[in-house]
Order: sequence, then C-alpha cells, then structure tokens
Amino acid sequence: MQKSEIDGDIAEYMNFLKFEKGLSENTLVAYSADLAKYSGYLAGEGIASAEEVTAALLSNYFYMLCDIGLEITTRARYLSVIRGLHKYLYDEKKISADVSDIMELPKKRREIPDVLSYLEITKLLDAVNTEKPKGIRDRAILETLYACGLRVSELIDLKRRNLMFEDEIIRVIGKGSKERIVPIGAVAIEWINRYLCDVRPGFCTAEGAGDVVFINRRGQALTRIYVWKMLKETCLIAGIEKNVHPHTLRHSFATHLIEGGADLRAVQEMLGHADIGTTQIYTHIDDEFIKEVHRSFHPRA
Repeated sequence: MQKSEIDGDIAEYMNFLKFEKGLSENTLVAYSADLAKYSGYLAGEGIASAEEVTAALLSNYFYMLCDIGLEITTRARYLSVIRGLHKYLYDEKKISADVSDIMELPKKRREIPDVLSYLEITKLLDAVNTEKPKGIRDRAILETLYACGLRVSELIDLKRRNLMFEDEIIRVIGKGSKERIVPIGAVAIEWINRYLCDVRPGFCTAEGAGDVVFINRRGQALTRIYVWKMLKETCLIAGIEKNVHPHTLRHSFATHLIEGGADLRAVQEMLGHADIGTTQIYTHIDDEFIKEVHRSFHPRA
C-alpha cells in the first residue's frame, strides 16, 4: 500500500517525539493530525515513500494550504512539523536528502502581547474578596501567576513538594516535562502559606487531594477553565476593561522585569523559553516604555 511506508515513518517519528523529546500529549495529538493530512496529500499524489518527496511537491502542498485560507501561524506550524519529520528521517538515514530543509517558515508578524500596568495588577489583586476561603485561594493563585510568570498549566500542576519557600524558589515542570527553578517573592509566599494553612485543609476530601497545591472544595485539582473564569470575574470587579487571560499575567511579569532592568537571559530562564528569540518580544514592549518615559519627562520631547 502506498500509504503504509509513510505512515510507518510517521508512527516511528511520533514515538521519537514522545519518548525521546518528551513532548506533551496535546502537542503530540496536534502533530499527529498535521502529519496525517500530509500523508493523505502524498497518497493523493501517488507518493509511496518519503524518499520520493521533492521540493516542488512540498512547495505545491504549502501553496495549497495558502489557497484554502489557512492563517500564517497555522501554515508555519504545518511546515515546522513536516520539516521535523524529514530531518528525523534524514538523520536516521531513511532518506538520502532532506528536501524540506530549503523551505522557509512563513514570516509571522510578532505581535506585542497585552499587559497590565503595575497599577492594574494592584487593582486586580485587591479586587479579590479575601474574607472568604475561596477568595484567599484565588488571591494566592493570582499572586503566584504574577510573581512567577507561570503558564496556567504549570500553576494547576504545581505540587507542594516543589515549594521551597525557605530558599524563596519554586520548582516548575514546564512544556515537554522540562524543569526549571523560579524565584518567588515574599508577598506570594505569604498568600500561599495562608491558603495552605487556613483554607486547603478544609477543601480536602476523605480520599485526599494528593500533593497538588491549588484544589477546589471537593479536593480536586483546579482546571484551566476555572482559573480563566475567575480571572475574568475579578477583572470585572476591578473595573479592568482589557481582554485579560491567565497568560496576560505571564506577559506582565516579563514586561515589568524588563522595564525594571532585568537581564533578558534571566527572564528567559524564568519563563522557561527554549529560544531567547521568544523572550525578545518583551524588549519591544520595553522600547515602548522607554519612548513613553522620554515623551513624559524630556523637556523637548
């Protein structure tokens, strides 16, 4: 069968990504879907093996993706996944040449993410009703997201054993199961400890809540949806009209560090970015901040 050899190569590559690279399940599902579409295209072109793929054939595939109206970011992801497959097959000597190597990723416009000012952060945190146990937990969540620049998935997976408050650090398990150490400030530590001592024990069920830090009243780990909704509701109470989501606090964390003079490499480590190019988006925000300072304080601006 024409598809069998390519599908076999794809299955082998997916195992490599899972067991050698440690990619997350969500990423593996997305890659598998992209490669299944690619395999279907090759089968339709009568291609029996990856060795038969040419640069012209690949170009035609991406012209087709463009023609059907896929966004630049989606096309870039497709090409990245396909290039990864061909590079793997070439490294494993399953093909004699990597024809995908000459293809360039579509140029993406680097958009500066929305951030909250420090005043808005303060308004957000103060809007939480900490007279109730739920409010103490939610305040601890927001303090942690902003203090450490965590992704929401990292927050809801945070374990008590990874809180090293005596050293003012936490251990975070990020994308691809990569571990990093992130500093945490005294204010966030204070709110987490208050939650752990006064609130969390009352949320634990008979079955136990395990080692997860942030749990609901049934003793279960919180979901991404809960954190998203809680943040939206708190913004409404605080009168913040920006389109805020959990990642906004991560952007704000990085932006405020850069504006304060933090080294870009240090911010990269704290965010867990594999490529410093990803972190450099925040230098553009810093440029805007510098321009605003100049406009506000220079006598001839």
